[in-house]
Amino acid sequence: MAGPIGRRSTSASQSVCGSRIIVAILIGVLLGCLMALLYPNGLFSAHSNSDSNFQNRRLQIGSASCESTERVNTLKSDIAELTTTNDELKKQLKDLTDKLQAAERKSGQSVQQVIVTRDPQKAGPFGTVKGLRTNPTVIPDETVNPRLSKILEKVAVNKELIVSLANSNVKPMLEVSVSSIKKAKIPNYLVVALDDGIADYCKENDVAYYMRDPDEDIDSVAKTGGNHAVSGLKFRILREFLQLGYSVLLSDVDIVYVQNPFDHIYRDSDVESMSDGHDNMTAYGYNDVFDEPTMGWARYAHTMRIWVYNSGFFYLRPTFPAIELLDRVSDRLARPPPAWDQAVFNEELFFPSHPGYMGLHASKRTMDRYLFMNSKVLFKEVRKDDNLKKLKPVIVHINYHPDKLPRMKAVVEFYFNGKQDALDPFPDGSG
Repeated sequence: MAGPIGRRSTSASQSVCGSRIIVAILIGVLLGCLMALLYPNGLFSAHSNSDSNFQNRRLQIGSASCESTERVNTLKSDIAELTTTNDELKKQLKDLTDKLQAAERKSGQSVQQVIVTRDPQKAGPFGTVKGLRTNPTVIPDETVNPRLSKILEKVAVNKELIVSLANSNVKPMLEVSVSSIKKAKIPNYLVVALDDGIADYCKENDVAYYMRDPDEDIDSVAKTGGNHAVSGLKFRILREFLQLGYSVLLSDVDIVYVQNPFDHIYRDSDVESMSDGHDNMTAYGYNDVFDEPTMGWARYAHTMRIWVYNSGFFYLRPTFPAIELLDRVSDRLARPPPAWDQAVFNEELFFPSHPGYMGLHASKRTMDRYLFMNSKVLFKEVRKDDNLKKLKPVIVHINYHPDKLPRMKAVVEFYFNGKQDALDPFPDGSG
């Protein structure tokens, strides 16, 4: 019984071992197929490619790093050269502005000009800090108008002159004004003749004049226009004077000169103008309170007010803000709707920057109201005060009264001929 059972056990054991071998072989075949799918180029080849790519990246990074270092060194060298050049240019600019400043000083009559292109400075102690008041003058450009440039070289004194525009419509007033200029011994005066009649008058009376080249856009206005029409032209015409490097004292023809105005100009601003104000408050500015009772506790609103500058008598230095002022006013007067040149002149000069509008950055000075006197001050105040009657104004502008010519003649009689009652026949207003 024992023999047959042992043989069956041995046979079963051999069968199990054979099955295990077959399973192992199958697993090996399956793993081989899987590796073939995952690494078609071989397992060691994949590692080799990975190492090669890594080395290539290292080489590229190293190369880029070298190039970046060289580029940085080049840029540093360029910056050093530019810094040196900039320092040299700053020094040249400072030297040139110093020379310009020295050239602009007027033999004891003008204040020292302040140049804006200075190196930055620290603020001083409390109460000592003052902002810049005066813009630098432009570089003269004689190519703008060579003919006018030659005339100005002969007429101007210290690069300054009085300029009046006139056509034959205002000839009687021009004659009185020119006569007063000669009496006051003012040499630097020029008439811009807008027609042949004024040119002939200037030739006959030894008055320096300039007649513009024909210009279809404005010649019709210049020759036939009234006071206000001609007044609007001056802003376009004066531009060339400033471009040529000359300071201009613009003067309407309804002005009597008693003294030389250049002895009383400050020259510390882009624009100096006489005022239409009749007292210190209106001429120089004041705090005016607006009352709106419906606002209750906040019914009082404070406002700053000043009476307008007179566009018939103002002094312009040849600066960019002054030229910009002329451009702005000329442009607005050339476009509809029609506007009064004095209103536009003041709006451009005083309105601040606000949304949709960039204000003019020009420095301003109001002239002494007793020296540069309007006719309201003269006829309402000065002629009635014994002390004020002794004052000697620089000019009197008959701007408040339509009967200009007789009042101009009366002013000449009063201040030049000593006729104390010359002003009495006239009413305070237009009567």
